[in-house]
Amino acid sequence: MSRIGKMPVVLPAGVTVNVADGKMVVKGPKGTLEQDMDARITLTIEGGHATLTRANDSKELRAKHGLYRALLHNMVTGVTSGFSKGLVINGVGYKVAKQGNKIVLNVGYSHPIEYAESDGIKLDCPSQTEITVSGIDKVRVGQVAADIRSIREPEPYHGYGIRYKDEVIERKEGKTAGK
Repeated sequence: MSRIGKMPVVLPAGVTVNVADGKMVVKGPKGTLEQDMDARITLTIEGGHATLTRANDSKELRAKHGLYRALLHNMVTGVTSGFSKGLVINGVGYKVAKQGNKIVLNVGYSHPIEYAESDGIKLDCPSQTEITVSGIDKVRVGQVAADIRSIREPEPYHGYGIRYKDEVIERKEGKTAGK
């Protein structure tokens, strides 16, 4: 039995989970999320807990069992409290500003780079060197943060670029003068 798959998912008050047409639908105070689901995995809800069970013990289905439980848990967390990811900009003259529904990045290129918000994703700039990406879908929040980071990845000599808040950049030693 999958250790992750057999754990029940706690459903807080105000969250409903339904399965219809091969999709898991989770509704909560912050919104609604949908996820396609394998027909061989069944979802049962009893007493404020959701439990996933699988039809057989094939290797593929054992892997999906844990996957769908983790996806369901992330969906429940997303519609109740949401997810956020922080980015930090480091560099001489590097800065970010929010303009309407987009952010404008000045990160060492000859032109400013604009990145627009998409549905369900909110971009904030608490300071000129910080970006906060937030939303209810964990996958989309992580992807948007990765896309913004890829605009100017941190370099190892000075640490200039866009990095995650909790990311540690391994620094390299620069050139040394000859003897």
